[in-house]
Amino acid sequence: MAIPAPSRSEILALFRSLLRTARQYTDYNVREYTKRRTSDAFRRNSLISDPAAAAAAFSDGKSQLEVARRQAVVYSLYTPKVKSIMEIHT
Repeated sequence: MAIPAPSRSEILALFRSLLRTARQYTDYNVREYTKRRTSDAFRRNSLISDPAAAAAAFSDGKSQLEVARRQAVVYSLYTPKVKSIMEIHT
């Protein structure tokens, strides 16, 4: 049985979830890297037309979301005491 391709709303929900998870990182560099990697991956996969490949990419995205959520918890436990120069507002 063929795996159905995820709907547009499911894909956008995954994208928003990944970006929300990226905001949870306290470290500026990790936060920006995660946002950039998310945007790049979705841009790269936007041209997929094969339903099986789209389902595989969606499944990979969901597993990346779980990894990002776990990492956000770990990073929150070891928050640096000093902010990055990029986070200091003048």
